[in-house]
Amino acid sequence: MGKGDKKTKRGKIAMGTFGVSRPRPSTGKGKNTSVAGELNEEPKTRKAGPSKKK
Repeated sequence: MGKGDKKTKRGKIAMGTFGVSRPRPSTGKGKNTSVAGELNEEPKTRKAGPSKKK
């Protein structure tokens, strides 16, 4: 059992796949979670750049 074994965590890391022995990392985007500052954030606007000289 090593990097070639599809059923182990080490094998899944080597293959870059996910499964029962290596679940995907949780992103925290569930029903009752919120990202800090997400609700109080104002829409971003661009500032006026330097005026063009002719």
